[in-house]
Amino acid sequence: MAISKENKDFIDSLIDYYISESESYKQIAENFVPEIESVPDTAFGIITGCVYSGFLQAYQNQQQTPGLDDMKEFNQIIKERAALIKKSILDPPKPEEPKKEDEAGNTNSEKDFN
Repeated sequence: MAISKENKDFIDSLIDYYISESESYKQIAENFVPEIESVPDTAFGIITGCVYSGFLQAYQNQQQTPGLDDMKEFNQIIKERAALIKKSILDPPKPEEPKKEDEAGNTNSEKDFN
């Protein structure tokens, strides 16, 4: 049995969420210094563990159990997104600045094209 499209979309949305919140998980990992050797690796482990927990919960909510093929596919999804997760920990995404309007009502991006 392969992971359903619905569950794949859910996993992708979880990964996107944890990438957007990676700074929080890095701060959690920092609380374990000096017991840990690597804050980024610990944050990565926390994030992937949370995604894994969400994956299992999705199956449980559907009264299913993931099979070996599902687990392999899940691991492949994480592996494919691992570099993005790690990058978000090392260089967290910056919140977008709100666009400002000038006297003519143009936003920053509109002024760039006018």
